[in-house]
Amino acid sequence: MDILLLEYPPCSTCRKAHAWLESQGVAFAARHITLQQPSADELRAWQQVSGLPLRRFFNTSGMKYRELGLASRLAEMPEAEQLELLASDGMLVKRPLLVTPAGVFPGFREPEWRRLLGL
Repeated sequence: MDILLLEYPPCSTCRKAHAWLESQGVAFAARHITLQQPSADELRAWQQVSGLPLRRFFNTSGMKYRELGLASRLAEMPEAEQLELLASDGMLVKRPLLVTPAGVFPGFREPEWRRLLGL
């Protein structure tokens, strides 16, 4: 399977994205982001492929992000430490996260997903 959806099933946006992929006839593997957390190596590779800044991979609206005070700490934190932090808790990762051969995109934006999937 070339397309991977990292999701948190209780999340309404993840459910919407999952249903959208199915409605488009896209074959994909779904991975529960808290039960099978992405590794720092996976996150590094996906971030590089995406071309997006690493901060875009953080779930900035999540409770864990706020608890850790990351809004004020991320700018000064080395990238390696950011990756380890993201890999330590799936709830810190922006979701859903779409991984395709054409690119990677955190969050659900239908136009961007259509582009990555060639739809």
